[in-house]
Amino acid sequence: MEPKIQWKINTMPKGDDKELEIMSLENVAKARAFHKSFPQYSVTPLAKLDKMASYLGLNSLCVKDESYRFGLNAFKVLGGSFAMAKYIAGELGRDVSEMTYDYLTGDDLKKDFGQATFFTATDGNHGRGVAWAANKLGQKAVVHMPKGSTKARFDNIAKENAKVTIEEVNYDECVRIAAAEAAETEHGVIVQDTAWEGYTEIPGWIMQGYGTMGSEALDQMAAYGIERPDVVILQAGVGCMAGAICAYIVNRFQDNPPKIVIAEAAIAACLYQGAVANDGKYRIVDGDLKTIMAGLACGEPNIVCWEILKNHVSAFCACPDWVAAKGMRMLAAPVKGDPAVCSGESGAVGMGLIAAIMKDPDYSELKEALELNENSKVLLFSTEGDTDPDKYKRIVWGGEYATV
Repeated sequence: MEPKIQWKINTMPKGDDKELEIMSLENVAKARAFHKSFPQYSVTPLAKLDKMASYLGLNSLCVKDESYRFGLNAFKVLGGSFAMAKYIAGELGRDVSEMTYDYLTGDDLKKDFGQATFFTATDGNHGRGVAWAANKLGQKAVVHMPKGSTKARFDNIAKENAKVTIEEVNYDECVRIAAAEAAETEHGVIVQDTAWEGYTEIPGWIMQGYGTMGSEALDQMAAYGIERPDVVILQAGVGCMAGAICAYIVNRFQDNPPKIVIAEAAIAACLYQGAVANDGKYRIVDGDLKTIMAGLACGEPNIVCWEILKNHVSAFCACPDWVAAKGMRMLAAPVKGDPAVCSGESGAVGMGLIAAIMKDPDYSELKEALELNENSKVLLFSTEGDTDPDKYKRIVWGGEYATV
């Protein structure tokens, strides 16, 4: 038998909620306007899986498909690119609204700003986004990857003219390496989607960049006639995307926010562990954090996002690898009549989780707590496509991590 999903209803003491302002509707609108200035920009699809919803016993199931984002197969570029623009705007004493794609890629930027080196650590998608944006803007990028990182993800970063290494340490140690190097480098800047004491401004800008994805998704749902989802599942590594989208949703639906559910890789479930401890303080998970969900293999939470999530999440779930693998297969081969979604390991865990909650009686208590039923409208975010194509095929075609 496969290991079970562990879950905890959130009963933690609440904080003061000052972090919600980062994801104000105005701030997210600025980020979306910035992204719209890119010639590569288009709104990514929102797959409406009506037949799957019926099969699972839901009213509707929508999946935001980020495999189409800027041709980079993942959503992360939204954060890194906007953070760079905000940093450059700050250095020039200008507003980010002036940092259009044409300006940032033109000769005036070189005269006004010169060149910086952007450092980051990544399991793949964030580093690729930072490298891509730096390359487009004529800046330098240095990217450190944890041990076990795949060649496909390494190569995709290297081809963006970044200096990229695979270190013999885990993701959290790579973050420390990148931060130390940035501090020692002239015009060095750490662009990281986690936050720690003394480093919160740039992660806040990255969060705002991610807001574009949430803003698009909710607008698309409204266009489908769904004014508000009832339950939103957000996957989390350090929790930056989850915190960003959670805060944006709370700001957008102030009077009646949807229930937010967090899905983490079981081996790296630092947010879930904080919920279990139930004292409102975050927890750290250490070790190699070996999971197929490479983008979620992070043991130290973003402290800004932790404050948001502990205030507004309904349930935290620690998901074994089979949950992601099942989600990948269900999205790749959905119920006849629904569109297929190419979703990678870190993108599909929400699909596997909602399927388990709705279909497995072992999780009936969680289903009841979330009030999931035939009237429920559910929103998922498939944050990456097949960013490791060989692994994707082994799971979806070859049946790796099959449920018993």
